[in-house]
Amino acid sequence: MLQRIQTIWTFLAVLAAVFLFVTGQDVIILSSIPVINIGCVMLVLVGLLSVFNFKNRKRQILLNNISIIINALLIGVLIYWLLKLSGGIQFPEKGIEPIFPLIAIICLLIANVYIKKDERLVKSVDRLR
Repeated sequence: MLQRIQTIWTFLAVLAAVFLFVTGQDVIILSSIPVINIGCVMLVLVGLLSVFNFKNRKRQILLNNISIIINALLIGVLIYWLLKLSGGIQFPEKGIEPIFPLIAIICLLIANVYIKKDERLVKSVDRLR
């Protein structure tokens, strides 16, 4: 069902991807890395697909794991970009962009815990029938 706690955690991960898309626009303008935009769009699509696959918990866990992998790759790209960034007058401060995929990974891991807990509950009820 859509009102479960794992849906809230997955939706928070989707919001983190949207925030990365919004704050990552200056990254793309300055360094011409379209990987961040593509990754954010993929994260939003996979996250929403995971939210609406509440009846199939195994697929939901798989989609969350795919989102975790994409977020880890985005963290790597953003860290590489931040290390390559010079700092100077044009861009005096380095951004907070790698925080958003990290928040999304934590939210997805918590969502997976609750999905597995829900799966165990359903299996225990099926054994009683």
